[in-house]
Amino acid sequence: MKKYIRIMRIDHWVKQLFILPGVAFAVLLTGGFGENFYYRLIVGFFATCCIASANYVINEWLDAEFDKYHPVKKHRSVVENDVKGSVVYTIYGLLTIAGFALSLLVSRNVFYVEMWLWVMGILYNVKPIRTKDIPVVDVLSESINNAIRLLIGWFIVTDLFLPPVSIVIGYWFGGAFLMDVKRFSEYRMIHDKSTASLYRKSFKFYDERLLLCAACFYAMISSFFTGVFLVKYRVEFILLLPVMVGLFCYYLYISFKEDSAAQAPEKLYKEKGLMIFVVVFCILFFLLLQVDIPILHNLLSEELLTL
Repeated sequence: MKKYIRIMRIDHWVKQLFILPGVAFAVLLTGGFGENFYYRLIVGFFATCCIASANYVINEWLDAEFDKYHPVKKHRSVVENDVKGSVVYTIYGLLTIAGFALSLLVSRNVFYVEMWLWVMGILYNVKPIRTKDIPVVDVLSESINNAIRLLIGWFIVTDLFLPPVSIVIGYWFGGAFLMDVKRFSEYRMIHDKSTASLYRKSFKFYDERLLLCAACFYAMISSFFTGVFLVKYRVEFILLLPVMVGLFCYYLYISFKEDSAAQAPEKLYKEKGLMIFVVVFCILFFLLLQVDIPILHNLLSEELLTL
């Protein structure tokens, strides 16, 4: 059964921690955790893990003919082993049912958003749409899962309010930056456009320059909308932006490494420098949450300042 368990990518469940910023924003903006918070958080997390694994299963099954051209993914279970389609689709169905059932135990809104996450897996992987083969759309359709996870975290806390659009867009394009840099790192590793295009059809359109320019665009869009949210919520949070920009820059830096962790976000915890950036960001966030800086209010006021 190991070859079937591998395609569920349980080691990738750590990615579902991206729901936690949605939880944090909901707590900050609504002023509380809501009823049965820990129950809702645990059940919501595992619901997301099940739906994500369902998407991973269908991804590995349908990508086997392309993954054989990738120097690392050619060792995936479906490529290397004699895997039966009937078993794969049974696992896919069971994971889907489990994810939907668990999400309904949390709330109707969480169920709707989990269903959206599941549908995105179909749109991304299944023909005739298969958005992963369409340049630009591939990045935006994969990274929107980031925004979906944010919404899952938000609705785990509250069903009474909607999150600010600015932070949802900021989170989406932050994910687009990560996915674009992942492609950049993969493209550099394969180091041959024809082979890269056999692995990922969108590489027929991309090259290193286009991917770097796109990464810059996504980072700026993410920074802008996140900045709008931060300043509207609390002016002091504007001091977080330089650290956030530093995070973007450092992530791009590690993408140039051989066998970069940017190709496998579940391994990012091994990047000590990046983890230090994240810790500094979190510490600064909580400090600015508590400390008032009057001069920032004056400088950013809409009124004219007198000499």
